[in-house]
Amino acid sequence: MKDSRTVTVDDARILDLKQVNTSEGGAIVSCEKSDLLPFDPKRVYYLYDIPAGESRGAHAHKECHQLLVAVSGSFEVVANDGNSEMKYCLNQPNQGLHIPTGIWAAEVNFSGGAICLVLASEEYTESDYFRTKEEFSTWKSE
Repeated sequence: MKDSRTVTVDDARILDLKQVNTSEGGAIVSCEKSDLLPFDPKRVYYLYDIPAGESRGAHAHKECHQLLVAVSGSFEVVANDGNSEMKYCLNQPNQGLHIPTGIWAAEVNFSGGAICLVLASEEYTESDYFRTKEEFSTWKSE
């Protein structure tokens, strides 16, 4: 795996998740330990009741990878590697955005009723976070 300091926005990518259409109608999406995910999830959480148009996130991780999924509604993710920026629109429950370590990410422009599911490669550890862009930029340039 790449060193977190050399990761770029090009390393973030949309993954098509395994979807099964049921004979009863509807669909099931599963994220199992497989070749699909670039990490084994150790934590799962979700964001909801975010007012329309609002933002969340705005941080980076030293060790933790994340997969973000819009299981309901939509939102955008602005990814920044310290030099370049890319915007992704998530609005399909069978697609997820892999955010590798060393990427500053902010979830923005939530639709009303949106739910953001997050699969994380690590358990929560505050010391893994960059909470300010200045701290992140300094670390990336070391």
